[in-house]
Amino acid sequence: MIYILMGVSGSGKTTVGQLLAQQLHCGFHDADSFHSEANKAKMHAGVPLTDEDRWPWLDAMRAAIDTARAEGRTHVFTCSALRQAYRDRLTPSDGGVTFVFMKGDAATIGSRLSVRSDHFFNPALLQSQFDTLEEPHDALVLDIRRPPEALVQDILSKCPPDSVSCGRGEQTRP
Repeated sequence: MIYILMGVSGSGKTTVGQLLAQQLHCGFHDADSFHSEANKAKMHAGVPLTDEDRWPWLDAMRAAIDTARAEGRTHVFTCSALRQAYRDRLTPSDGGVTFVFMKGDAATIGSRLSVRSDHFFNPALLQSQFDTLEEPHDALVLDIRRPPEALVQDILSKCPPDSVSCGRGEQTRP
């Protein structure tokens, strides 16, 4: 199974994704590792990415997804995947990908970003991410105000690694 934890920057994708991968004893990739240096520089400067900037990034991620699936490996990825077109680009035609939407409000996420110093994402871009966000209708939706360990347990209980279909549209709240 391929898990993709998605949501705006600062929603906890990486923290929860790493914990999930540890629980599953599987690989983990953060989408940031697929960004070009030019994309990172733009975001650091507070310049939103265009779709033309994103396509090569998403294609590189999709190649990694295809490789993990071809090898039959469970793998956890994180990616903002803000628009349905981006999620479609990441999803193979036969499925095999489970999206987990890390849902939070701008105030909660903004406060997280204000104390984060080890990332290239400029917090000034947060509103542009919320403006771009098309909430998924086919994802497990998690409330990011809950502890990361509880969110991992929600994912595992609703979307175990051997399931074919899981969590579609379900919401987990505090």
